[in-house]
Amino acid sequence: MDLAWMAWTTPTAIFFSLIALMLIGMTVWAIIKPQAPRRGILRIETTPGDRLFISLLGSAFICLLWLSLFGSPLWWALVFCACFMVSVFKWV
Repeated sequence: MDLAWMAWTTPTAIFFSLIALMLIGMTVWAIIKPQAPRRGILRIETTPGDRLFISLLGSAFICLLWLSLFGSPLWWALVFCACFMVSVFKWV
């Protein structure tokens, strides 16, 4: 398979590997300790997997907004993403 169409740099590989590890970890967690959906401030029932998806999607938008407003580097955007992820898992 030819993967030359994408710039597979070390940071890109680490990024996608971490997302894959998070998904595997959430799957194992759901198998070992199933959790019932709960309602948060959005008033929709979410599972931990739903909250992970919401936090990943929101983090992508935060990084895109940061790039459009400030450019790189993204270190401060990652701090905001981490805070966003913690708040999604706590309150959503």
